[in-house]
Amino acid sequence: MNKYYIFITGGVVSSLGKGITAGSLGSILEERKLKTTIIKLDPYINVDPGTISPVQHGEVFVTNDGAETDLDLGHYERFIKNKMTSLNNFTTGSVYSEVLKKERRGDYLGATIQIIPHITDVIKNRIIKLSRKNDITIVEIGGTVGDIESLPFLEAIRQIAIDVNKKNVLYIHLTLLPYISTTKEIKTKPTQHSVKELLSIGIQPDILICRSEKKISENERKKIALFCNVKKKAVISLIDLDSIYKIPKLLQLQGLDDYICKYFNLKVPIADLSSWDKVISEENQSSEIIKIGIIGKYTELPDAYKSVIEAIKHGGLKNKTKIIIKLINSKKIIHYKYNKILKELDGILIPGGFGNRGIEGMILSIRYARENKIPYLGICLGMQLAIIEYTRNVVGIKSANSTEFQPNCKYPIIALIKKWDKKRKKNYKKNNLGGTMRLGAHVCIIKKNSLTYKMYKSKKISERHRHRYEVNNSLLNKTEKLGLIVSGRSKYKNLVEIIELFNHPWFIGCQFHPEFNSSPRKGHPLFEGFIKAAKIYKKNFS
Repeated sequence: MNKYYIFITGGVVSSLGKGITAGSLGSILEERKLKTTIIKLDPYINVDPGTISPVQHGEVFVTNDGAETDLDLGHYERFIKNKMTSLNNFTTGSVYSEVLKKERRGDYLGATIQIIPHITDVIKNRIIKLSRKNDITIVEIGGTVGDIESLPFLEAIRQIAIDVNKKNVLYIHLTLLPYISTTKEIKTKPTQHSVKELLSIGIQPDILICRSEKKISENERKKIALFCNVKKKAVISLIDLDSIYKIPKLLQLQGLDDYICKYFNLKVPIADLSSWDKVISEENQSSEIIKIGIIGKYTELPDAYKSVIEAIKHGGLKNKTKIIIKLINSKKIIHYKYNKILKELDGILIPGGFGNRGIEGMILSIRYARENKIPYLGICLGMQLAIIEYTRNVVGIKSANSTEFQPNCKYPIIALIKKWDKKRKKNYKKNNLGGTMRLGAHVCIIKKNSLTYKMYKSKKISERHRHRYEVNNSLLNKTEKLGLIVSGRSKYKNLVEIIELFNHPWFIGCQFHPEFNSSPRKGHPLFEGFIKAAKIYKKNFS
């Protein structure tokens, strides 16, 4: 089979949902038995998002092979079954870095390095490299048409149509149709201007997907088609919905996948979206309501915890339960009022994070969950703090801490383990924070008869990591003797992966990030178990 390319650009305003649209379209094409993958091209100069503040850019999504990527790859994996890799996301910074390294080595034989062809060639080569193992490659270009940062990417995707034959390339443009409530009409002019901007750099969109509050009328569809030089069938209405998981069905009902398959002359079966129908049915059947508190340090931007939020919702779907998620800044959890903030919650989750800001508030929250038998799930930092809290308040070693927060602490129960120190110290000497973490999928061996084993129903699992600090095994004996159970260790049993409490109905901390492996169709064992325990807690104590 030939290789086919679908390029998705955005216009008018940012944050229209290109990532969710790309994932939804990919899901439909996957169900038509086409091996589909999705690439995100990010126009910022950072080599990857690993060192960007979550408050600025949202969460960092980690792939199985250890790449720190844009949060849109999380959307892709929640919609399509094909897993993302380091090849599925790259930035302007990484492209320029590659070109400059080649120039310094002399690979260009003294040529003057320019955006065209040197930068655009690297962009094209990376896209084509990933496409070799797939039937259809969907490419989302970050930013908005008209941004100066996106121009090299747009030029590269224009050139690909020439390189591989335009019949194998399709351009989709996602735009906004503002609704003016005073005149009760949808305005098409911003979309016309956005398409004109795209045309000015040599790209004629083949399909327009129009975001709007109201459904587009036939007259508006005709007008957009006429002024933007696309077929009427290729103007797709993407109205605001109460669930993003309804989008695949919405796009299919308007014939988007049929139009694409006819465009590429593909003879493939009709997409079976029954698995998405099941997800919507689960959403509609959710009757009970529980409150889950996410207590962290980046709560001013919900996208900082995007995968965690979605994984909690997936756990709710599998338990037919609606979740009210409370994002609580850990700095607000202080001694004299933490009881007031936490007592309304049915479950407490502490996600990953870096630095010592708000740490004591998280430790207070963990103590509250432990003493009041509230279901608790600690992810990465949340597991490390659970061990610190238990060591301080149950074992009685008040100086227990992490060397991340207190480098010279007397009882470093969380520290940089020597196995990883050599690599990390080398990077620190270079003042380089990138590449100093344990990243990607690692095998974990689970102890039988543990609560964790009941969740996974498996002795051997693989989960994704993103952290620098580990549990200090040499100081763990006292803590284990008093009831903190290590229920999961790394493949060679040298690193703590999962802890739980024997005298608590549901209290689990994991060093990895289970949220990255959760999807609406499959859920995740830890989140399903967490939500189930929270339901029981509410029933018993409400």
